[in-house]
Order: sequence, then structure tokens, then C-alpha cells
Amino acid sequence: MSASARVTPPSTNDDPLKADIGLVCALPLELAAFVSRWNRVKTYSGENFTFRGGYYNGIRIALVESGTGQKRATRATRALIDAHSPSWIVSTGFAGALTDSMHIGDRIVANQICLESGEALNIDIGMSSDPQQGLHVGGLLTVDRMVRTVEEKKNLNLQTQAVAVDMESFAVASVCRQTETRFIAVRTISDDLSVDLPKEALSLVGETGAVRLGALVGSLFKRPGCIKDLWRLREQSIEAADRLADFLGGVVKQLPTSRSQHASDS
Repeated sequence: MSASARVTPPSTNDDPLKADIGLVCALPLELAAFVSRWNRVKTYSGENFTFRGGYYNGIRIALVESGTGQKRATRATRALIDAHSPSWIVSTGFAGALTDSMHIGDRIVANQICLESGEALNIDIGMSSDPQQGLHVGGLLTVDRMVRTVEEKKNLNLQTQAVAVDMESFAVASVCRQTETRFIAVRTISDDLSVDLPKEALSLVGETGAVRLGALVGSLFKRPGCIKDLWRLREQSIEAADRLADFLGGVVKQLPTSRSQHASDS
């Protein structure tokens, strides 16, 4: 993928089940700002996942909200490919920074996705970092837990040399490799190395991505002061989602598809 501007022509695909680009994210909040910019949005359910479809700049997009973790991401990606046969899959959403050079709202495009075991998948993206613009190209680590503390994040960076961490991208990339579907991972930083995430964050979001209201009430009862930490986390997430929407819109328009010019998305 070239970092230079390239306009993708509107989709020529008349099959309502087909998509030019498929997006996989864990939580609705991560792509809510981007979906709000689509036209003709439809929401539907299948195989215990929520799907959204629509048009952005004439490009037909299908999104699946996988929930957290690699097992759900694997199933969701397979369901997305089976249902919509996209030309590209983009693993997207939030990530945690593993280096001091990354800040809330910065974006990462992965040139490698790895596991703590050392297993890694390389991605040829043809893009360079631009830290002054908040763009980082580097390794993305996938783990099966929320990495909460600054100390653990720094240790993971030393262990793997990855610059950011998430919970789904390796699984998504693996399915794409198996199905020979073109793949890219685009994430935005929602938590940096300035402070630990509040302990309550570990229990508030369930595997499906739904907020556990009982856990929230219990957290407020046990530590009323956590509301300040959780509010800060919410504000960071909103900022990250907005920054991701801006960047992801440009990425989607640059990804080449097999479609030729057809109709607009009006």
C-alpha cells in the first residue's frame, strides 16, 4: 500500500452481500465515529455477531464487531469473509502504547504482528512512520488479556520490540493468510504509558464487548473515586475513536480493490 493519495472508484458490485472492504473491530465504540460518516448504513446480526454495512466515498464496507480476544476475532473474521467476500480485511480499533513515543490518538499501521511466543506475521505495507503527525509504522503485539500497567507494557516492548498491543489482530491476520485475503492492521492509541489503566477496566467490558453494568455498580461501591479514572478513560476512548475515523477514512480510500467505476453512494 502506498502512502501517496489514491482514489478508489465507487463499487461496481451489485450483489448486496459483497463488500469491497471488511473491517473487524472488537467494540462498537471503536468505530462509532467512522460509521457515522457512512451512507446507507444497515445493522444486522448473524452467528452471534453484530454486522454493519454501508458506503463511504462510494466504497462498500462491511464491519463485524467481534468482541474481545482472539477466539472471537477468528470466528468473526471467518464469518465476515464467508458472508461478504471483501477484497480487503482491516483489523482496526484501539491499541495500547508500548513506548513513550506514542500518545493518545496516535495511529499505528502494523508492518508485523506477533505473539509473546515469538510467532510473527510480516506485512508489506510500503508506508513510513511520521511521528510528528502521530503516525507510527511498526510491530503490533497481540495478547489474550488487557495489559493494564505501565511496567508490563514496557516489559512487553523489551521482549517483543512491538510498539503497541491489542487483543485481536494476530487472529484476524491468520484467517486472512489462510483464506488469501489481503490484510492490513490500523489501530489508534487509547492508552499510553503516562499512567496505569484503572483496575476496574479489567471487569467492565465482557467478552462480547457489552458493558457489565453490575461490575460498574460494584466498582463504584468499592471505590467511589474510580469514577474519575473511568471518566478519563472514556474521554481518551472518544478522542481515539475520532482520530481513528479521520485516519481510517484515508486508508480506506487508498486500498486498491478489483472494482471499477460505477455509481455514487448518494
